[in-house]
Amino acid sequence: MPISSTNAVVFQSGGSTPVINRSLAGVVSGALASDRIDRVYGARRGIEGLIDGGPDRLPDLTDLSAALLRRIARTPGAALGSTRKKATGQDIETALATMRRLNIGYCFLIGGNDSAETGYALAEAAKTKGIDLAVMHVPKTIDNDLVGTDHCPGYGSAARFVALATMGAGRDAETMGDASPIAFIEVMGRDAGWLPAAAVLGKREERDAPHVLGLPEVPIDEQRFTDAVEKAYKRYGFAVAVVSENTRGVNGVLGGDAAPDRPVRPNRVDPFGHPYFPSPAAHLASLAEKRLGVRVRVEKPGTIQRSMAACVSSVDADEAEQAGKAAVAYALAGHSGEMVALQRAEGRAYGCEYGLAPLSQVEGAVKALPPEFLDPDRYFATKAFADYARPLIGAPLPRFGRID
Repeated sequence: MPISSTNAVVFQSGGSTPVINRSLAGVVSGALASDRIDRVYGARRGIEGLIDGGPDRLPDLTDLSAALLRRIARTPGAALGSTRKKATGQDIETALATMRRLNIGYCFLIGGNDSAETGYALAEAAKTKGIDLAVMHVPKTIDNDLVGTDHCPGYGSAARFVALATMGAGRDAETMGDASPIAFIEVMGRDAGWLPAAAVLGKREERDAPHVLGLPEVPIDEQRFTDAVEKAYKRYGFAVAVVSENTRGVNGVLGGDAAPDRPVRPNRVDPFGHPYFPSPAAHLASLAEKRLGVRVRVEKPGTIQRSMAACVSSVDADEAEQAGKAAVAYALAGHSGEMVALQRAEGRAYGCEYGLAPLSQVEGAVKALPPEFLDPDRYFATKAFADYARPLIGAPLPRFGRID
């Protein structure tokens, strides 16, 4: 039975990606193409806009020009503003009341793990109260760690950035020689190593960077990891290690004061309970510098990993927009409490299809790198990982030259 309420709302949550606004454009254009949705509202700063309920927090997107919507689609950052607010039971009640007041029957969330939790709470509360509301989640995260989907919009572009940054840092270290021959690059990836592993995508020869990876799935022995860096340095005259922001040892996230009875303390913990630690890359770099007696650079790109427009993958951009449109199509078909899932088409040539995953299985879960993508003996990723990730980063990476 069609939903009686004829308006829709869309909002964005969590860390932005280079293509998060592609999904926004997909939702808006998909909704306005339907004769069953009259108006589309945007909630500023995620569910905070629905909780506030004021007109300035819920802009009407219905009459956006096609030209402006296309410019927004190509813009990094969340056009509606994002949030990391953990919604309480009362927040959910208030958000539902706002949607009833605005005659909203379709709710679209663009976000990651924590947004899936919010979407699931909205869908379950609406069902319990008998409210006619379709809630659909559009996946988004550069971490690529949502379960139920082959990959996540945002990952391909961030992976492309990491691969290019590693290629450049490698050639710089090779060039500088004894002045600064070793670099550690710390990239995002709180609980899974999908993003740091992407550093291998530009490696064509053994001497090319990266030489060592620090992934959350493989606990690091500091001595053995430093051995691997030293081995590469002595063989090639330079070395590059790429590590996750939460690279772990046997005692938890790495840091100078970690011990069996004293794990490293986080700098802060967000409302969802996610800890943020001091730099594991800086810790590992200091060990290498002390042993080898040479300058070791530490690069920590930060949010440019998820906002560098020049590194957007054409595949990623297209899939992000199509995921937004698919969410609208599934909502109109009667689905709710589900996430759009990206599925690889069968066959040798890469293709993407769109299915569904229940939010009850997505929220609170993390998809780690599977064993077949890991080479723990070398602290590296396998060819199987590269074969998985390479189609997602779009156009082929540049091929550099050397004067040997």
